[in-house]
Amino acid sequence: MKSDVKDLKLNRMGRDRVEWAYQDMPVLQEINKDLSKRKPFKGINVAACLHVTTETANLLITLKNGGANVSACASNPLSTQDDVAAHLAKDYGISTYAIKGINNKGYYKHLVSSLDIKPNVTMDDGCDLVSILHKSHKKYLKDIIGGTEETTTGVIRLESMSKENVLNYPIIAVNNAFTKHLFDNRYGTGQSVLDSIMRATNRLLSGKTFAVCGYGWCGKGLAMRANGLGANVIVTEIDPTKALEAKMDGFQVMTGTEAFKRADFICSVTGNISVIDKHHFKIMKDGAIICNAGHFNVEINIDALRKMASKTKKIRNDIEEFTIGKKKVCLLSDGRLVNLSAAEGHPSSVMDMSFANQALCFEYLVKNHQKLENKVYDVPIKLDNKVAEIKLRSMNIKIDKVTAEQNTYLNSWESGT
Repeated sequence: MKSDVKDLKLNRMGRDRVEWAYQDMPVLQEINKDLSKRKPFKGINVAACLHVTTETANLLITLKNGGANVSACASNPLSTQDDVAAHLAKDYGISTYAIKGINNKGYYKHLVSSLDIKPNVTMDDGCDLVSILHKSHKKYLKDIIGGTEETTTGVIRLESMSKENVLNYPIIAVNNAFTKHLFDNRYGTGQSVLDSIMRATNRLLSGKTFAVCGYGWCGKGLAMRANGLGANVIVTEIDPTKALEAKMDGFQVMTGTEAFKRADFICSVTGNISVIDKHHFKIMKDGAIICNAGHFNVEINIDALRKMASKTKKIRNDIEEFTIGKKKVCLLSDGRLVNLSAAEGHPSSVMDMSFANQALCFEYLVKNHQKLENKVYDVPIKLDNKVAEIKLRSMNIKIDKVTAEQNTYLNSWESGT
């Protein structure tokens, strides 16, 4: 078993934190018990490019317990929890390639190393693994039966590959599951991003102006939670419908240029490039704090920021201060995914549902890959509902069922008033 982690001696700390997270992941617990008995993944090799966190560890352990041979690498240079990586490598024998703070060259080397397992299935968070497979490591494609994708950014890239007919195997977009994006993207992002900003800055949000760039599910969650903490929330958007929705939800809506003049905090959650750009830095308030909660570090034009600055200074672990004229702009976590760089990512309870979908979709691919085309699929609704049902049961919540009469009515075109 090969691995590249910071320090294997950190494994004990990682083990304790992984066990703590598992206590709040009842859906994955139930799936783990079932897979451990049946071993449906025996002989299947999986390469997983995911954020190496306590929650991810529990998914990878579940796959291994189900019989899979597992290799893991990080999906972001700053998102790895080094103690967790050590735990996976030393205590479970999972080939783990992840070190927090690794440079870009090392990051891509780790991606390539994770392929040594000769995967039959890939799990991706951002499409980096799928991308290198199709660009520079095509020799592995012949053995791959399918894959999954965890995040919006990755799904967008995969849809592009599918449209261009270059995708070589079927992918299930776990991100599109209702039990993923309605909870992970909204409640998970909302809480974890604000947690990371407060940890990094120790600043009060109440009474401050907070600009949210993008009003998808992640933006909605962030705006909702910032508002709940007493911030004056402004939303910027390029989609007229989402902008209207933000307004109807009670938030101010305006252009980035107008919003950034007023904002004390600015966070981009769009998945697009240069959302916070050169011309914006010039008009920001003195002391404005900017960060990114999109997958890649492209949403803030950091190169332009560095060129404009007459002086830079490391203020705290996750804060770099840029002097532009007489003003200062503060960048969090080098523009990387702030909730994983400056904190621990999403709470276990929401990742429970996301990773339950991953495990169930893994088995679906193993059973059904021969019937699938080389394109992007949504999570089968039966699996999505199964996750919701288990989660409700774990919360001791019962819901009503459709009666025979109601079912007939819903499926009839003849009934009226």
